[in-house]
Amino acid sequence: MAEHAQPDRQSWTVTLVCGASGVGKSSIAIPLAARYGVPLAEADDIVTALQALTTPQQSPMLHYWSTHPEARSWAPERIAELHFAVADALRPGVEAVIADHIKFGAPVVFEGDYLVPELADGFGGAARAVVLGEPDDERITANLRARESDRGDQRHRARVSTLVGAQLTKRADAVGVPVVPARPWHDGLDRVDRALRGWRRSA
Repeated sequence: MAEHAQPDRQSWTVTLVCGASGVGKSSIAIPLAARYGVPLAEADDIVTALQALTTPQQSPMLHYWSTHPEARSWAPERIAELHFAVADALRPGVEAVIADHIKFGAPVVFEGDYLVPELADGFGGAARAVVLGEPDDERITANLRARESDRGDQRHRARVSTLVGAQLTKRADAVGVPVVPARPWHDGLDRVDRALRGWRRSA
């Protein structure tokens, strides 16, 4: 008789899987949600909804990529700065969604490029975050090429991701959020799970 594994429930409500584009967040977040027996949610969906409900005049930062297409050819350092400007503009909306999940006791795993570790602060331990780290430009380039083979060379974008990842690590260290190396891949899920379960916050 086949045995069905039971979800390994976590003691907190909201799990945030943070990391730069191309580091492998989805490959961790999807099985993590399955392990916890909770839904998976994409932060990108929040961005899409807010962009549909606002104009560039109302929320210029959330529409910046579409109103300033030349930004994609900027130097990686400048693009990384813009990434966090967009993330910070998005933060109040994501915090409201997190608070709603906690209020109604609706567990969820969130993943997305614009999630920052500070989002887990201030919820009394009901929200926990982890940053998935990958400092190697070449590895991120390979990941992006494998995922989006029709977009050609990805070195410029990978450099942006490396810079974003370094800043996410600094921000995580500042608020006590664990940073877990993306590799080796074979035990990434277990390492992320252990980091989340072992994280202790007083507020």
